[in-house]
Amino acid sequence: LALIRLASSFTPSIHGTNRLLPLSPSFVAASSPTSCSLRRPISSWTHLMMSKSAGSLEVAQFPCLDDNYGYLIHDPKTGETAALDTPCASTYARELEKRGWKLTHILCTHHHGDHVGGNRQLKTEGVKVYGPAADGQIPCMDAPLQGGDTFSFGGADAVVMDVGGHTLGHIAYHFPGEKTAFVGDSLFSLGCGRMFEGTPEQYWATLQRLRDLPDDTTIYCAHEYTESNARFAMSVEPGNPELVRRTEGIMAKRARGEPTVPSLMGEEKATNPFLRGDVSEEIRKNVGASDGEDGASIFYKIRLGKDSFRG
Repeated sequence: LALIRLASSFTPSIHGTNRLLPLSPSFVAASSPTSCSLRRPISSWTHLMMSKSAGSLEVAQFPCLDDNYGYLIHDPKTGETAALDTPCASTYARELEKRGWKLTHILCTHHHGDHVGGNRQLKTEGVKVYGPAADGQIPCMDAPLQGGDTFSFGGADAVVMDVGGHTLGHIAYHFPGEKTAFVGDSLFSLGCGRMFEGTPEQYWATLQRLRDLPDDTTIYCAHEYTESNARFAMSVEPGNPELVRRTEGIMAKRARGEPTVPSLMGEEKATNPFLRGDVSEEIRKNVGASDGEDGASIFYKIRLGKDSFRG
């Protein structure tokens, strides 16, 4: 790995991935909500995605708002830079300036304000806004997309995934060559988004599509919800040893103020209850589902359980 391009304040992870984590977090003081203030410890770090066929893309990950993550994807060869959703325009502008990157793309996953709130401010000359064709509420959208569409970003190819359920038109951006997917609120580390607009059948089909991604796919979700998700997961599948181990690691990371995102799809398949209702008898028993119940119905019972969970 060509790590010499990264700042010396970063150190390789010990977990056998290309992930880089900060050595120490810093505090940003709270101010007014309109300034996209943060009311928790934050830091900024950079991940390096390696592609055997397309060189490398850099992914800058940084906290936004209360619990969102912002992402910038940069191709150092072409200079192209994409914002993956825009929770906060001022935070993105600061991160772009800090790195000397010029924004060229905005890739939107769905219409919620904590994902498109910065579109109008960041949409300047030369910036193209991509988003779900099935969603008419994406500000400044230039390029409507639907599941199965493909497009090029720098030296990489992106595949659009239909991941509706959280919202009807939600999409994800999968970079197969980079073994990376940006999934918005469709899937979280050990969880998934609330079902605001979709149906159980739609959302379960989405989760199956995501589950079909290779185990070594890095999953970038949009929120730091993993600690509460882990508590719920343990309530429905406490007999899963991989979940127990993962939960211990998550609690230790959060105690140190470290991020639990991204994760690997293999980890999610082994521990995320929303991907396991049809394969785990323990989960089915604990949410009141029968062995012969279809996957969508089991998913819905898990989702209702999480919606009312207060652990």
